[in-house]
Amino acid sequence: MDGPVFRDAAPADGAAVAALFNRAFCDTFAHLYQREDLDTFLAGSTAGDWAAEIAEHGVAVRLAEVGGRAVAFAKMGPLSLPVEGEPGALELRSLYVLGPWHGTGIARELMDWVLGEARTRRAPALYLSVYIDNPRARRFYQRYGFEAVGRYDFMVGNHADEDIIMRLALKT
Repeated sequence: MDGPVFRDAAPADGAAVAALFNRAFCDTFAHLYQREDLDTFLAGSTAGDWAAEIAEHGVAVRLAEVGGRAVAFAKMGPLSLPVEGEPGALELRSLYVLGPWHGTGIARELMDWVLGEARTRRAPALYLSVYIDNPRARRFYQRYGFEAVGRYDFMVGNHADEDIIMRLALKT
């Protein structure tokens, strides 16, 4: 198997990112939801939706590809979580790696990119939210120094998941 290739996503990658997000989200979380809630949530994750997000000012998406196929991505942008963050703070909005590539270093490489990008933008802090019952992801973020600062209701259709809002102070 070839090693991963990392590159910045472009709006033309909308279909690939949508497919990757939908698969990774469903593989990890689909069992938690009623079908109609999951369908409502995924309806907001189309190729066009992702193309528009990738093109949005201040948003950056990094893809990891293996054999020309997207297997992971990270998305960051301006802070949108319901927390009083410092001016210029950024948010890691998504970091997903397909199951077969867990433990291969792809998530670490994407996180290093996110942190580098945030420092380049001179962000004083980076925020994220993580599902309270996702201990693997929580440990991953804690290894980077993220600390819990609040909670957030992440909506999947009409179902509210409890997420933890985490913050990392950045030295620029």
